[in-house]
Order: sequence, then structure tokens, then C-alpha cells
Amino acid sequence: MWYLWLALILMLLFIVASLAVKVVKQYEQGVLFRLGKVIGVRQAGLTVIIPFVDVLNRVSLRIVTMPIQSQGIITRDNVSVDVSAVAYYRIVDAEKSVVAIENVGAAINQIAQTTLRKVVGQHTLDETLSETDRINIDIKTILDVATEDWGVQVTLVELKDIQLPDSMKRAMARQAEAEREKRAKIIAAEGEALAADALGSAADIMMAHPLALQLRNLQTLVELGVDKNSTVVFRAPLMSTIGELGTFLARENNAAAAVAPPTASRDVTPVVNGMPLTTTTPYTTG
Repeated sequence: MWYLWLALILMLLFIVASLAVKVVKQYEQGVLFRLGKVIGVRQAGLTVIIPFVDVLNRVSLRIVTMPIQSQGIITRDNVSVDVSAVAYYRIVDAEKSVVAIENVGAAINQIAQTTLRKVVGQHTLDETLSETDRINIDIKTILDVATEDWGVQVTLVELKDIQLPDSMKRAMARQAEAEREKRAKIIAAEGEALAADALGSAADIMMAHPLALQLRNLQTLVELGVDKNSTVVFRAPLMSTIGELGTFLARENNAAAAVAPPTASRDVTPVVNGMPLTTTTPYTTG
């Protein structure tokens, strides 16, 4: 019978050893209570406690992702929006997180919701949409102050989603369309101003050189004559313009011939746009 008692003793020793030896993981710290009183914080590794006397509470030091559920918030300009966010926090003091508050995760979730409502309610809708970084920093600062006594550090807060009413979405779409139309009209007006300046400069040049205006008229006729089926009717003064142009070209050619060395004489006929200009003697009747 003695071996039965030995087996029983060994079994009791094994049970006591399993209760006395605890393992704290690398990302944890253990808060050790002895008869209900905190006697210290145990780091990662093997820890021996007194069974039925000591209690070891393990606390994770990893960063926790906590979603902040969407809630209806009225902004400073009386617009109702649904805002949701996400917060990241970690425990930096294991003893405070166990002793100072019962459920640190639930407490941070509740205070994060109230802080989100408070901060967003202090801003207008435009500020909420355009200054999310400043809102995130404000929420994080308030949460850091509130959770300092709990041994918690809030590392990051981000607004995740902002839902607008349908009427507000339509109003913003109309506003964006009107803004685009305004920019288009401004660009068109600037183009008209530049074109007017260019036309004014061209008019000044043509006033200083009347022959340039006549050449432009002839160029216009050539452009209109591209279509073989077109018929162009122009006023009689244009014929005098053509005659003056022929006279000018003949004078220029005579001046060039006078400067150049003498060569075999030949008739020079002015040519405009590939067509020779000929002078006609008006026929008069007695």
C-alpha cells in the first residue's frame, strides 16, 4: 500500500507545482496580489507564487485597436452628421490598469465616444471635412489626459467615416458644379481678353502698314476660294487695291533691276498668289 501513498503524494506535489509556477509572456506584465494586496509587478518569464495565497493578473502591453461606433452628431452650424472613428491605445502601467479601473477597455470606449461628440460638435461642417487632422489631435489630447490615471496611453485617433444627409450631399454637389462653371467662365473671359489684346496689336500694325491689310484681304479671298463651289462677291475698291499692289510690286522689281548688273531685257510681270497681274487700258467711247 505504500506505493499508493507515494503516488498520491507525487500527484499532490505536481498539482501544487502547477499552481505555484506561472509564465508571463514577453508582451505581458503580471500584477501579483498577496492576500488581496499588491506586492509587485512581475516581468516576462517564469514566476513562482504561493498557491491559494497569491493571485497573478496578467496584463497585455500590446497596442489595442478600438473602433468607436458611428453616432449622430450636430455640428456647430446645426448640421446632423454620423461620425465614426478608431482609436489605438496601449497600457504603460500594468498596476494602475488593474487597480485604478475595473474594465479599462470599456471605459476608454465610452470616454472616446463622448469626446468624439464633444470635439466634432465644436466645429462646423466644413471644418469637420477639411480639418480632420486637427480634430484627431484634439481627441487624442483629451483622451490622454483622461486616461493617464488609468495607466493607459492613447497612441492614435483617426476619424474613419463621416456620413452626410442626402439633402446636404445634393447641396454640396450643386455648389461644386457652380464652382466649376465659375472657373470655366473666368478662363473663357481671360482667353477673350488675351485675344482682344492680340487683335489690338494686329490692328496697330496694319494701321502703320496699309499694305499689310490689303495682303490680308487677298489671303482671305484665297481661303474663301478653297471651295470650288463658292462664289465671292467683293466691292470695287478691292480692284484698285490689286492694282496698287501690282504697281508696288512693279516698282520694287524695277528698283531691283536698276541695282543689279545689266542683263538681257525681258518683260517683268508681277505675280500675286501664282496669278500674273496685267494692267488694262480702260476703253472709252467718244
